[in-house]
Amino acid sequence: MSWLTLETSGGRIECRPGEVVQGTAGWSLDVAPAAVEVRLFWYTEGRGTQDILIVDRVRFEGPLASERRDFRFELPAAPYTFSGKLISLRWALEVVALPSEEAQRLEITVGPTGKEILLGEVEP
Repeated sequence: MSWLTLETSGGRIECRPGEVVQGTAGWSLDVAPAAVEVRLFWYTEGRGTQDILIVDRVRFEGPLASERRDFRFELPAAPYTFSGKLISLRWALEVVALPSEEAQRLEITVGPTGKEILLGEVEP
């Protein structure tokens, strides 16, 4: 049975822009992958077309079938994690085995206080 895992240092998932998020990616696969990537990205959910942007990635070439590796990303100034009535924006880290595309995701929040911004209804 194969698995992939992501852990942030101290289990921290609430982050502020400009901060460093770091941790460890681990995997145990039936066959050694060609490469493993840890990706920092944001995506939208809700009405309309989904947007996805990979902001940064760390690529491990020629990994073993079972291994753990450290990663580190500096978070950009924007966009913030938010939830609105029609659309939400989420941040995540993802470890991906290539070429199989087996993946495991860890949601994080990015905002001025490290918390998700909740958008309410605008009054006239």
